Amino acid sequence: LLSSCSAYVDKVKEASMLSLLCSCFYTKPHQNSLYQYGDLEVKGMNKRASGQAFEVILKDLDLVGDKPQLQSLPSPPRKEVSLEEVQKRLEAAEERRKSQEALVLKQLAEEGARAGGSTEEKLILKMEVNKENRQAQLNALNSD
Repeated sequence: LLSSCSAYVDKVKEASMLSLLCSCFYTKPHQNSLYQYGDLEVKGMNKRASGQAFEVILKDLDLVGDKPQLQSLPSPPRKEVSLEEVQKRLEAAEERRKSQEALVLKQLAEEGARAGGSTEEKLILKMEVNKENRQAQLNALNSD
């Protein structure tokens, strides 16, 4: 399938190159011009303001007699899964879920502790500044 796609791409490139060369020598396109390359047909359409337009027709691979038909690959045989294996997988999934949940809770607790610690430090610092300001105001009143 991949080789036929690349063949189509090559054929389309050839057709556009052929059209370019022909348009250099003969500026008016032929009515109903048709190019055939095996299972690919290229029909020239009316010339547009931006250049020549083409209709590319790909023939169905089933209709082409000399091409081998594509066969689908058989799927690999399925392994029988026992009830015990299913239980083990479910238990392992539950353990993973619980460990993930514990990790998230631990991270949230650490983040809360950091935020709480910094808030407590700020509060203590603010209280010390207020205490110093009050002491300075009392000293200023006593010295008057």
